[in-house]
Amino acid sequence: MALPARRNRPAAAAPSDAEQADPLYNQSLEKGLAVLRSFDAAHRTMTLAEIAERTGMTRASAQRTVHTLQVLGYVGKDGQTRRFRLLARSMDIGFNYIASHPLVQAANPYLAQLASASGETASLTEPLDFDMLYVAQRMTTQFIPVLTPVGMRIPMYCTSSGRAWMSCLPDEQVRALLQGSTRVARTPATLTGIAAIQARIAACRKLGYATNDEELFLGDMGIAAPIVDRRGRPHGAVHVSPPTSRWTLEAAQKKLAPMVIECARAIASALPH
Repeated sequence: MALPARRNRPAAAAPSDAEQADPLYNQSLEKGLAVLRSFDAAHRTMTLAEIAERTGMTRASAQRTVHTLQVLGYVGKDGQTRRFRLLARSMDIGFNYIASHPLVQAANPYLAQLASASGETASLTEPLDFDMLYVAQRMTTQFIPVLTPVGMRIPMYCTSSGRAWMSCLPDEQVRALLQGSTRVARTPATLTGIAAIQARIAACRKLGYATNDEELFLGDMGIAAPIVDRRGRPHGAVHVSPPTSRWTLEAAQKKLAPMVIECARAIASALPH
């Protein structure tokens, strides 16, 4: 895996020197994508001034970009509040990626089996920068303390899926990923030290699965296994999220870990050559 050239660039960051020197690099397209990415759960609606601040654009540049996205149907303005928001058409880009993804297509039946057998929500993630991205999920009727929908990103350093993925990488790549991550304590249980996290990754290499015990969300654990093809290339990770209200970590490791490992292997065997 090639390491990201830089941390996840916030919407407000300017193009790098390499990008500016690239004659094919389209800054107008970058601005459009920056506007779309500037909306999130904490910024569901914004004024033009707020969009300009979030993206680092001038007001005039933001106005032209937002107007273009309005014409194309990706952004709309509320008639009463006059604030901008994403429209349903913005889902097209992400949906087309998921719908055509060979890993997702291969994984879906096995995720369904895992969710049925374990009684817990089964999820598929793949690496994106210093995070893991949810690309498929099968939910159960059981209560789950945290909603983690497809499209959500979670940090590698403190999640079972991230550790499972990193367990397939050389030590120097793992260290580079951890050093590049903003390792903050999400809960009192979060491991932030590189040596401690590397120890968990090393354990995954021996056991075949990684764990997370309330390190990202309180009340939520994780058991994950990497998806590795016949050539030894990792493609992602599959995990279940047993809540602490129903499981202890020891019980989850004993019962759920073998299921997760089996699911990951089945997905890997179903990948196109």
